[in-house]
Amino acid sequence: MFHLITILGPTATGKTALACHLAALLQGEIISADSRQVYRGMDLGTGKDLSDFHLKDYDVPYHLIDIVDPGYEFNVFEFQQHVARALEKVEHNGRLPILCGGTGLYLDAVLRGYQLQQVPENKVLREFLATLSMESLTRKLKSYGPVHNTTDINDRRRLIKAIEIAEHHINHPKPDFIMPRVSSINFGLHFERQQLRDRITQRLKQRLDEGMVDEVRNLLSSGLLPEQLKFYGLEYRLITQFVMGELTYTEMFELLNTAIHQFAKRQMTWFRRMENGGVRIHWINGNINLEEKLATILSFLPKT
Repeated sequence: MFHLITILGPTATGKTALACHLAALLQGEIISADSRQVYRGMDLGTGKDLSDFHLKDYDVPYHLIDIVDPGYEFNVFEFQQHVARALEKVEHNGRLPILCGGTGLYLDAVLRGYQLQQVPENKVLREFLATLSMESLTRKLKSYGPVHNTTDINDRRRLIKAIEIAEHHINHPKPDFIMPRVSSINFGLHFERQQLRDRITQRLKQRLDEGMVDEVRNLLSSGLLPEQLKFYGLEYRLITQFVMGELTYTEMFELLNTAIHQFAKRQMTWFRRMENGGVRIHWINGNINLEEKLATILSFLPKT
């Protein structure tokens, strides 16, 4: 069994900075639990905040950031395998693994040990699904049970992939990989709703000022198709629409700001679901200073 600390929370709560300072304090290594930070070149749009890893007295080692190229459809099954290898490496280094991120599915897959499978492409099924309307696809996906990731029903490619996965699980019920058991002390950063909305808006403005539109242009000029970038949702979908002339800058900003607010709300809903499923999360007031946050976390750790 691996022992670790988890830092989670919705977007724009300062998870990365806190996790990095905790790693410096405890000689730890970060394992990212973010579904988009795995992609090279997708930095501002995914909020990698790589500068946070370079502290005055400690360059924080990290895992599962910049491991695949854009265009590749990374999935939670692969994520579990990468996490398992990262945990072994951190343990070999004699350091403490710190899982940090906001992708509820990825966090839950580690903390509750999802038993998953590698799902190969089913060309026959995809050809059939391609003939169906979005409404019919949505009904079909819901027929398998509750839809845990609501973004799957807003994008045709995601919808077809989700159906493909559900069909595979029905026909192949045994898992292909067993996630190692973990024992984690989990901490979440929390802000009141309006304050979080303000933080999200301010962060969005900052990222745009730092060149997020240019990042999307560079990805497109590297050979990625607009449809491929739109697959990654939020910033990449709406900024791509702006770059392609489908939206004005003001429309893009307003739609993106609203979409990120809604995304943060969905993140909190997932975290509550995790708690209802038995994952204990110690919530920390995001307004207290860094030293107080670190002291709070240390107060829950076993005394050595």
